[in-house]
Amino acid sequence: MSDMKNTALINEFEKSVKKKFNVYNSLFLNLPFRRISNIGILIPIMHNVCKEGLESGKDPIEILDTFFSTQAKIISEEDKIDFMFRVIQYVERQIVLYDSVEDAAYYRLIQHGEELSLKEYMHLQRTKNNEDKLLEKLSAFSARIVFTAHPTQFYSPAVLDIMSRLRNLINDNDINQIDMTLQQLGLTSLINYQKPTPLDEAKNVIYFLRNIYYDGVGDLYSSIRNSFTNRNFENPNIVQLGFWPGGDRDGNPFVTAETTMAVADELRMALMKCYYRDIKELEQKLTFREVDTILHELRSKIYSAMFDSEETIPYETIIAPLYDVKGMITNNYSSLYLEDLQNLIDKVNIFRTHFAVLDIRQNHVVHKQTVEAILKNRNLVAESLEELSEEKLTSILTQEKFEVQAERFDDELVKDTIRTISQIKTIQGKNGEEGCNRYIISNSEDIFSVLYVFALLRWCGWEKSEIPVDIVPLFESMEGMKNAESIMRRLFDVEEYRAHVSRRSDTQTIMLGFSDGTKDGGYLQANWSIFRTKENLTTVCRQYKIKPVFFDGRGGPPARGGGKTH
Repeated sequence: MSDMKNTALINEFEKSVKKKFNVYNSLFLNLPFRRISNIGILIPIMHNVCKEGLESGKDPIEILDTFFSTQAKIISEEDKIDFMFRVIQYVERQIVLYDSVEDAAYYRLIQHGEELSLKEYMHLQRTKNNEDKLLEKLSAFSARIVFTAHPTQFYSPAVLDIMSRLRNLINDNDINQIDMTLQQLGLTSLINYQKPTPLDEAKNVIYFLRNIYYDGVGDLYSSIRNSFTNRNFENPNIVQLGFWPGGDRDGNPFVTAETTMAVADELRMALMKCYYRDIKELEQKLTFREVDTILHELRSKIYSAMFDSEETIPYETIIAPLYDVKGMITNNYSSLYLEDLQNLIDKVNIFRTHFAVLDIRQNHVVHKQTVEAILKNRNLVAESLEELSEEKLTSILTQEKFEVQAERFDDELVKDTIRTISQIKTIQGKNGEEGCNRYIISNSEDIFSVLYVFALLRWCGWEKSEIPVDIVPLFESMEGMKNAESIMRRLFDVEEYRAHVSRRSDTQTIMLGFSDGTKDGGYLQANWSIFRTKENLTTVCRQYKIKPVFFDGRGGPPARGGGKTH
C-alpha cells in the first residue's frame, strides 16, 4: 500500500508540478528583460556548455569564456557581469513560478500522501468507537505556532501578491493571464529598494496571517466542529498564533518600544480588515429584517477601527451582535446561511482582537543593566548589583515598590526597556490580554533572569497581585539547560514568584533550545539536552504542583534545531 501511494504521489507531482512548470516556464523565454531579451534561450545552452566543460575537466573561467565568445557573443567584462546578473534575476523568477505551481498543486498532492487527512482520521476513530475520547482530547488540546522574522527569506509584498494571483490562475489554466502575470513578474524587482525596518518585517509576516492563516485556522476549526455531528465542540484555543517580529529586540536591536506598539496596532487593524470582509459577504446573504441592520452597524464600527490605530473595538462588541444574529437566523429565518455565520463566530472566538500574541523577548543582560540603573537612581547601590547579597537583591526585586519613568534615565537602552514594559498594559487595553502577555528572557542563567523581569513589571505599572504576563525563561545554551532544573527549583521557592505562577493558572512556560544550543553543542547533543531538560523540568514542576508548558525554539533549518519535530 505504501509503495502504491508513493507511486501515485510521484505521478501526481510529475503531472501537477513538473509538467506544468515546464509549460509555464516556456513563457519566460520572451520576458521583457532590459538589455538582454534572449536570456531565457541562452540559459539552457549555458547549462549544457558548463556541464560538458566540467565533465571534461575544464577550468570554470575557461568554460564561461568559451560560452561568452561562441554562444552569447559577449566580449566586454562589463557585459559579461551584466549577463550573469540577468541570469540570477531570471532564475529568481523561475523560483517564484515554481513555488506558485507547487502551491497550486498542494491539495492534489496531499491526497496521495502517507498521512491521514483530518476527515479520514475522524472517521477512523468513529469506526473504532473512540469519538468520545477524541472529543475529550481535542477539547483540551492547544498548539501555538510562533512566527519569527528573517527578512532575507521574504518576498516583497508586490511579489507575494503576484504569487497569490499565479496560484489561482494556474488552477484555472488561464494561459493568457498567466502570460501577462509572468511579464509583470519579469519587470517587478525582487529586491527591496531600501533595508526593511522591523515594522516592514512585521508587515510581511502579517500578510501571511491575513491571507492564509485567518482562513486556514478558521477552516480547520470548522472542520473539527462539524466532524462531531451530535456533540458540541468548543475549543477556540486549539490553534493559537504567536508573533515575534516587532517584539523580539534580542533578535533585532533596531526594535524599539515605538516599533512594538506599531506592530500591535498593525495586527489588530489587519484582523479588523478580515472581519470587515467576512461581514460584508454575510450582508449579501443575510438580507433579512433586523438582521441586516445589526450587521450594517457592526460593519460600520469595524470600519472605523481598520485604519485608525487609536480607534479600538472590544471583543464583546464584535461577538455579541453575531450571537444575536445567530439567534434570529435560527428562530426566524430557517437557519439560512447559519454555517457561514458560525464560521465567522468561530474566527472571532479564535482571534478575538489580537490576531496573534505579540511576544516580547529581550536578553537577560539588558534587564540586569536596567535594574542596576534603577537601583542606582534610588541610591540602593553605588555602582553595581554585585554590592548586594543574593538575599537582599531577592528582597528588593520581590517586595520593594517603585514608580519608574523612562525619562529619569540617560541610557537609551534602559529608557527603551522601561517604555516597552510600561506599554504592555496599553497594548492589552487595545488588543485584549492575549495581545501581549508573554515576556521571554534570552540566555537565562539564574533565578534573577526571571526576577529582574518580575520586578520591572511591578515597577512599571502593575501590582504584584495582578501581573497578567507569563514570564518565560529561555534556556538555550548547553550550560543553561544543564542548570535549568536547579534554577526553576530555586525560583519556585521564592514565595512571591510562586504566588504569581498560581495566578497564571499554576502554569509555567519554559522555552528551550532556539539556536545557541546547536552552536555550542551540535545538533545531536543539543536535541538530546532538550529532551533530558524537559524530563527534569517536568519532574520539578510536578513536585510544586505546576503545569509546565514547553516552548520549543525549533524554527529555521535543521542545523539550528529545526525540521520535523516528530
